[in-house]
Amino acid sequence: MGDARDADQTATLLVTCPDRRGIVAALAQLLYGHGANILDSDQHTDASAGQFFQRIRFDRSEMHTDRVGLERAIGEVAERFGMSWRLCDACEPKRVAIFVSRYDHCLYDLLLRHRAGELDCEMVMVVSNHPDLEPVARQFGLDYHVFPISKANKAEQEERELALLEESRIDLVVMARYMQILSGDFVARHPSRIINIHHSFLPAFMGGRPYHQAQERGVKLIGATAHYATTDLDEGPIIEQDVMRASHRDSVADLVRKGRDVERTVLARAVRWHLEDRVVVYGNKTVVFD
Repeated sequence: MGDARDADQTATLLVTCPDRRGIVAALAQLLYGHGANILDSDQHTDASAGQFFQRIRFDRSEMHTDRVGLERAIGEVAERFGMSWRLCDACEPKRVAIFVSRYDHCLYDLLLRHRAGELDCEMVMVVSNHPDLEPVARQFGLDYHVFPISKANKAEQEERELALLEESRIDLVVMARYMQILSGDFVARHPSRIINIHHSFLPAFMGGRPYHQAQERGVKLIGATAHYATTDLDEGPIIEQDVMRASHRDSVADLVRKGRDVERTVLARAVRWHLEDRVVVYGNKTVVFD
């Protein structure tokens, strides 16, 4: 119980700004001055873009100011350095909705990892355009919502989905092989808060039937890509990628089997890093802190 209480007293500060001298010192002095104890800090400078990124995790149990006061102080430093910043409390786990169609491998993997304590979040619901995976959701005690989608009703059903997400205060949408293209409006209302798993190593083999494309090319590596969804199909900021060896002996079915193994691990890593506030998006890229 002691570790759990300690964890609840931590917070994470993520900052992005033009690179210049004094940023690290200013943030460290700010947190020290408010009674925070820095537990770990990581930083990165993109020299070509002239941008600085930092992730600071700190213990706030002995702070002598409240969150409002801390945010005001951070805001003053941010104005001085032209910073974008985000402050996240560990005591407020993110609320997650998983979107699926008929494939169950990524869904099972995420739910099992959550049950095992690997994903620190509140799994709230599963949303689908098919009824097939309702038994899986029920097995884990989750509500299952079905929104059948056709060309004729897509806009209406998306509005219903969006209303459900807002009502349920969802912080993160995970597309665990959800075989629908989200509209620009849907994505725009959840910027950098929709993670998609693409069953291919982007930017190769985009769109449909990637394993057929890969087999026709005789690939020697099969991979998967987890990225934030944007209005450009399969072109959002990449969070994680991985590959597995393939050979001339592999059929399309072999590639699919290998690909599903990679999809599970890549999606789980991306979701965990997002939940732990390790990802910063800039442009169409990400910085993922260790």
